[in-house]
Amino acid sequence: MRIRHFAYISLMALALSGCNDALETAQVDLSKVKNKVEQPLPSHILAQMSAKGMDRNSPIMIRIFKEEGAMEIWKAKTDNRFDKIADYKICAWSGRLGPKVKTGDRQAPEGFYDLTRANLNPNSKYYLAINTGFPNRYDAANGRTGSDLMIHGACSSSGCYSMTDQQVLEIYAFARDAFKGGQATVQLQAFPFRMTAENMVKHRLDSSYDFWKMLKVGYDNFEVTKRPPEVNVCEKKYVFNQQATDGGAFNAAGKCPAMSTPPALTAALASYGKTYDADYAKAMGKFDGMAWYDPTEAERKAVVAKLRKGRELAYAPTGTSLEAGRMVKVAELEDMMAKRTAQGLAAKTAPGATPAAPAQPQAVAVAAATPAAVPVPMQNPLAFAAPEPQETAEAVAKKPFWKFWARN
Repeated sequence: MRIRHFAYISLMALALSGCNDALETAQVDLSKVKNKVEQPLPSHILAQMSAKGMDRNSPIMIRIFKEEGAMEIWKAKTDNRFDKIADYKICAWSGRLGPKVKTGDRQAPEGFYDLTRANLNPNSKYYLAINTGFPNRYDAANGRTGSDLMIHGACSSSGCYSMTDQQVLEIYAFARDAFKGGQATVQLQAFPFRMTAENMVKHRLDSSYDFWKMLKVGYDNFEVTKRPPEVNVCEKKYVFNQQATDGGAFNAAGKCPAMSTPPALTAALASYGKTYDADYAKAMGKFDGMAWYDPTEAERKAVVAKLRKGRELAYAPTGTSLEAGRMVKVAELEDMMAKRTAQGLAAKTAPGATPAAPAQPQAVAVAAATPAAVPVPMQNPLAFAAPEPQETAEAVAKKPFWKFWARN
């Protein structure tokens, strides 16, 4: 009897272990998938949707956090607020924290991107793929270049967010079902890290910090409303949940029009900001004289090198920055970055050296602005859908408050 009881407990433990694994990564036998493009979502996810009050074809949103190596799927409930329905460990992303700036820099995009049906690639050589839409309007206005940056399978990246084939099968299905339900664009939010006060303090000396503070406004808007923010670009910067007034319009490279914010949203953001400011002051005391060392891609790969054993060479997991990075003294960080810069210059000037794509340094000063002379690249046709016509002030005034964040 005791042996039978022990066996039962062991089986239960194994079952629970399997459930925990499922939370980290998708578990699907690909050999049994007859049609990857139409493969339905697993029954356990459909059950979670039902429990959370989500329709199978309701809108979704995708969030990425580089440092944590995490991708999240958020889905609209019947009250039109979004809740997280799935999360995945990103198998591979290249480069370091910071936005993609130019072709060949191996950086994965950061920012807000609108994905349409055209962004889905069922014929990808990396099992399935979703084009991130880089460059978007912000990227183009700031002279950033690059193309074909994807969320795809195969766990191998050069500027993309690469998942396992099992994971991308589910992610593709989430997007496919949402488009079938009538969603015009799926918002992709790609962040360097979760934009908490503590993380912002840790990364306050990074050259991308001002850019990240701009992204944080969109992050905060979602945290407050649990609805994807309305994103526009003017004066070469992102603006979130802003309504153009006095007949104005948004122009990515032009001057921002007169704008207004719903009073309830303003109040909610002010309350959120008050808590954030207190947490930031506390974190500054905690990390006084310290800052985060952002590891290189090679350092991240070294942490997970054992995962490559027994697999084909193309399989190249990168690990997370949290595993390979660390807090260091500010003086030590400055010294490390100075040495890295010197090594990079030496490599470029060595006899017979082939010019390499510039690395993304973690500097202790704000990065210089892109020169105005840099040509603006041609718009990626997959980057974003055509802008919807502006509503009149009267129509906006009559719209229920929650509708401000509703996406078609």
